[in-house]
Amino acid sequence: MFAATFGDDMTFLKGRTEVVVLGDAAGAARVAVVPAWQGRVMTSASEGDTGFSYGWINRELIASGKILPHMNAFGGEDRFWMGPEGGQFSIFFEKGAKFEFSNWFTPAIFDTLPFAVIARSGDDVVLGARFALTNYSGTCFEIGVRRSIRLLDAAAGWKVLGIPQTGGVNLVAYETGNEITNLGKDAWKKETGLLSVWILGMYNPSPSTTIVVPIRSGPDSELGPRATSDYFGSIPAERLAVRDNVIFLAADGKCRSKIGISPRRSKAVLGSYDGYNRVLTVVQFNQPDGVTDYVNSLWKLQDNPFGGDVANAYNDGPATPGAKPMGPFCELESSSPAAALAPGESLSHVRRTVHLRGPRPALDAVARATLGVSLDEIEGAFKNRR
Repeated sequence: MFAATFGDDMTFLKGRTEVVVLGDAAGAARVAVVPAWQGRVMTSASEGDTGFSYGWINRELIASGKILPHMNAFGGEDRFWMGPEGGQFSIFFEKGAKFEFSNWFTPAIFDTLPFAVIARSGDDVVLGARFALTNYSGTCFEIGVRRSIRLLDAAAGWKVLGIPQTGGVNLVAYETGNEITNLGKDAWKKETGLLSVWILGMYNPSPSTTIVVPIRSGPDSELGPRATSDYFGSIPAERLAVRDNVIFLAADGKCRSKIGISPRRSKAVLGSYDGYNRVLTVVQFNQPDGVTDYVNSLWKLQDNPFGGDVANAYNDGPATPGAKPMGPFCELESSSPAAALAPGESLSHVRRTVHLRGPRPALDAVARATLGVSLDEIEGAFKNRR
């Protein structure tokens, strides 16, 4: 059910753009970074060139050489964006525009323009950019970005999972550091709008893949709703299962659906499991304790522009019946807090991705330790799904 091997994807990408591959040729763990697309991690592998390629790559768009007006979904399992997407402080809509798709444009600096390579070695690469953005309310931001990608060795990968190394399991683990700096003369204030780091990871969907979002249990009166799930209308019950301490979302690329998790509910970890291919993915990110101001990306003028999500999960599908999906792909997303930065001050959002493939009992132990659920629970969430 995977589109290609890592080697296949490298042949395709290297024929069209520069690719920085982290990891030596003798190692099984590899990470592929494209500087021309903001240093995004396009894909990774835990079993060398002949192993699975974990990131979703939009071969059709890349091969066409076209630049689309609203967004260029080249793919990639860790890409740099910024928020908010909608609202009075949006950086995707011009001042006064209606919040409609025809007026929605992804800023070129994190869509089509390159990041410069600052430093690189066998296992890491550092990139950067300087640019300006103006939000919906007319506030101009001068911004510096420093993005680092580091391949972790196996011992470090198991350490971030918090469990002993397990024999028979192939693992690739990497970490991205995403720092934004206020390069302007004025402080960034809530009254005129704030920005955030927004990291999105696109993966290959399959009929056997389920997204897993651990959440903090507790009453809605104290922690708020377990999830926001009406971004694109209600999600059918056979595709979304909300439990007291975890949320499951079908990730087959056949139904456009999205959920959002508030900072009070988030446990700073996301995951997915593909039972057919025995692939478990765990995504971790830093979430400062006690911080609740996150930018709101809903497409409307907002009463609470800093009541947004810290984490999101997305399953692609047709926007309207019979339409072609954007991918299809599935997606795990994380965001930094709203960045109220003084001149020269910085904020960093760190994200780690670990893909594991191996025997089911070993992956079950990892899922229990990192996501708080068993593989039986994950696969049983949608018993009637086909």
